[in-house]
Amino acid sequence: MTLQEFANKYLYYLFVFTLLFGIVFYDIIGFNSIDEICGMLLLILFARNMFKEKDWPINKFFLITICVFLFYTVYSFCIGSNTKRAIFMDLIIQMKPYLAFFCIYQMTPQFNENQKKTLKELCLVLWCIFLPIGLYGFLDIHIFNRIMGHPSCYAAIVTALSLTYLYCGKYSKKEKAMFLLMLLVGIASGRSKFYGFYALSIFMIFYLGKIENLKFDFKTTTALLFLLVAMAFVAREKLDLYFVQGLSETESEEKDLLARFVLYATSFKLFIDYLPFGTGLASFGTHASGVYYSNIYTKYGIDSVWGLSKSFNKFIADTYYPSLAQFGIMGVILFFLFWIYIILKSIRNSKITEDSKLFTITCLIIGYLLIENIADASFTSNRGLFMMMFLGLVAANQKAEAKKIIQTKQIQRLKND
Repeated sequence: MTLQEFANKYLYYLFVFTLLFGIVFYDIIGFNSIDEICGMLLLILFARNMFKEKDWPINKFFLITICVFLFYTVYSFCIGSNTKRAIFMDLIIQMKPYLAFFCIYQMTPQFNENQKKTLKELCLVLWCIFLPIGLYGFLDIHIFNRIMGHPSCYAAIVTALSLTYLYCGKYSKKEKAMFLLMLLVGIASGRSKFYGFYALSIFMIFYLGKIENLKFDFKTTTALLFLLVAMAFVAREKLDLYFVQGLSETESEEKDLLARFVLYATSFKLFIDYLPFGTGLASFGTHASGVYYSNIYTKYGIDSVWGLSKSFNKFIADTYYPSLAQFGIMGVILFFLFWIYIILKSIRNSKITEDSKLFTITCLIIGYLLIENIADASFTSNRGLFMMMFLGLVAANQKAEAKKIIQTKQIQRLKND
């Protein structure tokens, strides 16, 4: 078995395992260490792959990402953002999604047709099993709390199964329609974030998912603006609460009622007070900053807020974007540059392959994470691990397909010459 065949085989098993136990049955089983186990298995496979390679190839963008995290680790030690143990804990949590992406991307796994067919059928079977729960959820939304703890868990299951189904198919009209149908049942979760994601899915499938529309002209710009307006409309209540009120009423009584509101409001202050690199690792809005209680909460007078106190810190890591205050304005810029880089690479490869399927899935995964992070720490959770593994798989497939086409064209030119 060659090195690539080994990667193809065992990364497929790991992908399926992560889908099943890191997403579908994660909240039902209640074993919260599954994502750490999956991440560790992925690192082991990556390490084996690297040691077997003669020239130790590594993606330059991966090296840049590692250097950025090393800088913030040293910076955190220098300013004493928290204890050393807390900083190392937060470093591992914050790096986990990036490692998931780059490890898969570096190993460039290719699932064969039989593997894709099996995975596609598995997604359909699982969706049919969870369909009655969703249909009943339209009548009684509390069914999600009783079975899996929260409606957002059901939305995550539906999203993961639908996207995996779309990836494993041929991207035919029938499969596109089935993807949107599978995704539709997630509306039962009643989450405004899911409404926004469904609007994005419709837009990607029917408009931007066409290769001829991958250009920035007046028509595309107008369509994108219309999409943003539609997404803002369905999420208007959350946007008003976290951003509009957060800027104008930071001292209101709502601090005692909603932890997310306070986290957003305080993060704006931290971006200004800790220019340009932020408060450092394990200092604000993360799990580590709650376990090893950060003095930032006391310094900014929010340690008495329900869910953010030292004795009850359940909601400290309940959303992602406020935690970017740890990295400051510079960190925010780097965070969004990461996504822009991936999208631009995907657009370039799509134009080479003249295939919009993988570009569509790339945008949907990124869109899902960006939307979810408004009111959830999905990026650093089990959902983020799976989605970043998925994104790495899609990006690797695009790169491999584009490389084959370029090599074929070069051979043809040599023959013609």
